[in-house]
Amino acid sequence: MTGKHLTIALAGNANVGKSVIFNHLTGSHQTIGNWPGKTVERAEGTLHFDGYDASIVDLPGIYSFSTFSLEELVTREYIAREKPNAIINVIGASVLERNLYFTLQLLDMGIPLVICLNQIDVAKSKGITIDTQKLETILGVPVIPTVASRGKGIHELIQGALDVALDKHETRQNTAKFGDVVETRIEKLTGAIESAQLNLGYASRWVAIKLLEGDSEIKKSVRSKSESVIRTSETMAKEIEDIHRESCFAVIASERYSRASQIAADVQRQEKVQATFSDRLDWFATHKVFGYLTAFVVIAGLLLWTFTVGNYLSGLLSHLLSFFESSNPMLTGSIGAILWNGAFGGIVAGVTLVIPFVVPFYFVLAAIEDSGILTRVAFMFDNFMHRMGLHGKAIIPMILGYGCNVPAIYGCRVMGTRREKLLAAFAITFIPCTARTIIILGLVAAFVNIQWALALYAIDLVIIFALGRIALRVVPGQSTGLIMEMHPFRVPYLSVVAKQTWARTKSLIFMVFPIYVIGGAVVQGLYALGWLGPINNALSPVTVTWLGLPLITGILLVFGLIRKELIVLALVPLLGAANFSLFLTQTQLIVLAFVSMLYIPCVATVSALVKEFGWKPAAAISMANLVSAILLGGIAAKLLALAL
Repeated sequence: MTGKHLTIALAGNANVGKSVIFNHLTGSHQTIGNWPGKTVERAEGTLHFDGYDASIVDLPGIYSFSTFSLEELVTREYIAREKPNAIINVIGASVLERNLYFTLQLLDMGIPLVICLNQIDVAKSKGITIDTQKLETILGVPVIPTVASRGKGIHELIQGALDVALDKHETRQNTAKFGDVVETRIEKLTGAIESAQLNLGYASRWVAIKLLEGDSEIKKSVRSKSESVIRTSETMAKEIEDIHRESCFAVIASERYSRASQIAADVQRQEKVQATFSDRLDWFATHKVFGYLTAFVVIAGLLLWTFTVGNYLSGLLSHLLSFFESSNPMLTGSIGAILWNGAFGGIVAGVTLVIPFVVPFYFVLAAIEDSGILTRVAFMFDNFMHRMGLHGKAIIPMILGYGCNVPAIYGCRVMGTRREKLLAAFAITFIPCTARTIIILGLVAAFVNIQWALALYAIDLVIIFALGRIALRVVPGQSTGLIMEMHPFRVPYLSVVAKQTWARTKSLIFMVFPIYVIGGAVVQGLYALGWLGPINNALSPVTVTWLGLPLITGILLVFGLIRKELIVLALVPLLGAANFSLFLTQTQLIVLAFVSMLYIPCVATVSALVKEFGWKPAAAISMANLVSAILLGGIAAKLLALAL
């Protein structure tokens, strides 16, 4: 450490309050991005405390230092390579035993550590009291109780982290000792590693344990420097397996859990408490019958709220903006006027569509997420999602997709593997966002009937499931199980909900708005120059012959690549009237809405796919969207011609 600058990292399991503590420490001084070369989110902020400028890094929520997920790999690489001045290990007081499993691994790394015993109010409500002084003595590191949601203990926590960083803490941390069979071999292997002077950046004891566990990344690093250490580790691992008659990984995990259980039993006291309202609500929300009813009500209520409030706000904002200029696309006039109107139309679309629909959606979503309901919904959908090669967590970004596909694509980071992220993103591109909802409502609900509009949503779910099953067979790899922390039900904290809403909305403002503005201007400019006209004729075998739509559909689909709702908005000047039923049959209205709902997502969504997965996966997903839309749209046109 040099000068007055410190680096402090927050580490711990998911849903233990790390993000709340991070927000307390950094306030508005935060940056959110990705770890270099990874699709794992990185949150970093600054804190000025006691004359020091501290960089606060919120590490991904993980349960161990394995290589089963990118989050785990990112966390351990950061701690080893960047060597922060102090690590704050955030622990949920009500689930002490489970959280200590990760704490014991941190102790093995020999890093400057302070324990944040968070959510002690939740533990107290469950009749759990913890002797923090005794826990501090056993672990040999400072233990500071907090209630982060209320800001209680935060000052003491950061003071403790500062003392650890400056080496002012008197006690020294105690590594967790294993049984004699394992501990003896860890010590021998540690000595061999130190003698070989491998200089991997990790503590020798930690490297020894990971070698015995068979960690592929650590074995690869060690093998590049010393083959003899690898042979020694394999011999000792075999000895442990022969004695215990199970894998060395399982033996070490079992003994670590046993040690965590012993520590928890020594420092906490459990009093008998009656079942709380939260407990009864938890039983109802995860019941094999009532749980599905709860999940349905939550999702339906979220969407109903979004469309009700969104329609009102959209109408209000549209009325205010109409004072300046009409937002309908101008397809005739001077090039300058057309370009300006295209750009202005992008601004109007963002203000009247993204803001009124997406902000209320994200606000309520953040509220149900912070309350604990959303994790129960994910749990109930787990079996269904496994049929698509996913697990229950996928329902969270998929629900996000009904607001906007862009943050939903980024939300796929909650999935454990790249394969699962890719499968979830593929499904999300078929989910009708607010812009596609406007097409369904503006074409079908307004000029056919609401039943057909609802039918399109139902058909879309069937398509997502069917194509998800196909993608499951195409994309190589294996599915993983659901590992997710379900914190107790609680009343959402407004500050947490507001910050989460802003974090999700901010990505739209900085990414979607510029694309709306630039894309709208470019497409309308190309049309005015006559460069898009021939597209109608080129696409007529598909649009007219196969789909049975008017010739102008080709241009509409091009407009829709930039902003989906332009398909509806551009129809007014192209047809010269707002009553589309005078020019399109009911079959054509339904087919146009159906195809618009499925074909290539907007350029902002494609950009998000490229950023997260690269050009090839983004192109493959877009092509799958296009082929599905054309194939199924043509079939729908033929069937509807017979039915209507």
